[in-house]
Amino acid sequence: MTLLESRRVTAPVRRRGTPRRRGGGGLAGYFFVGGYAILLLAFGVFPTVYAFYLSLTNDRGQFTGINQFVKVAQDYRFVPAFTDMLLYLAMWLVVLVVLTVLVAVVLRGRMRPGLSALFRFLFYIPGALAGVASVLVWLFMLDPAVSPVSWLLDSLGLHTFAAVLTPGNLPVIFVLIAFWTGAGGWIVVMYGALNNIPDEVLEAAKMDGAGPWRTAWHIQVPMIRQWIAYMAILAFAAGTQLFVEPQLLQTASLGRVTPTWSPNQLAYVFAFQQGDFNGAAAISVFLLALGLIGAGLLVRRSDMFKVDEG
Repeated sequence: MTLLESRRVTAPVRRRGTPRRRGGGGLAGYFFVGGYAILLLAFGVFPTVYAFYLSLTNDRGQFTGINQFVKVAQDYRFVPAFTDMLLYLAMWLVVLVVLTVLVAVVLRGRMRPGLSALFRFLFYIPGALAGVASVLVWLFMLDPAVSPVSWLLDSLGLHTFAAVLTPGNLPVIFVLIAFWTGAGGWIVVMYGALNNIPDEVLEAAKMDGAGPWRTAWHIQVPMIRQWIAYMAILAFAAGTQLFVEPQLLQTASLGRVTPTWSPNQLAYVFAFQQGDFNGAAAISVFLLALGLIGAGLLVRRSDMFKVDEG
């Protein structure tokens, strides 16, 4: 008997009309998806719909069209707040993408596995701190009177806490805080993405004479561009929600930092100091639109959802 005949004999026979069994999940799948869907509706969809409703009405529930958007856009604090945020976002995204990918490439290809694992753990530790705790740590770091790096601050001409918190320094300070708290987790993610690249591809590049940096630039980075885009989208969304850092610095500096430095702070002032929840909702819709536009551009440019045909 040939091998082909033996396979025909031993192959299971499926009766005609019997449905082919598919991978199931049954009620368990609906249970897991349902839990997420409920939370998404409760804390995502419903608040967004309610914000749209508030932004299109006044405090008496009367429809006002785009009047709320015009009102907040004409506020003297609106343009500075969004300018500050956009400057911070530009610096934050460039620093995050460049340094995170660079560190991940070095850890993946230029270090022994044990040492690489140690550094990944050390980079991740700051991310375990809550946002408020991280800002409190940086308050000590930025005060020349108590900072362990006061010599560095003095060499930069920053001899007092007030000099450190000048408006021109704030975007850099917030980028440092964000990178210190958030980069470690993304380094781990990028390292995992680099691990998914087949060793045969890297060996072929090496045989073709490509050095480590050419391999990283022409092979590794392009092959993880979808992960880089994913990181940039989430970092962009988080950056538009900047609130804790400037709010705590404003409190700790006794008013040296403006209370409306970011759009989220401006929305907070509208809602809880001026009692204008409709104007605050309009600012939140502006932020939502900005986040969707930024995410759409990143997805389109990176082919994030492109399916590889194998």
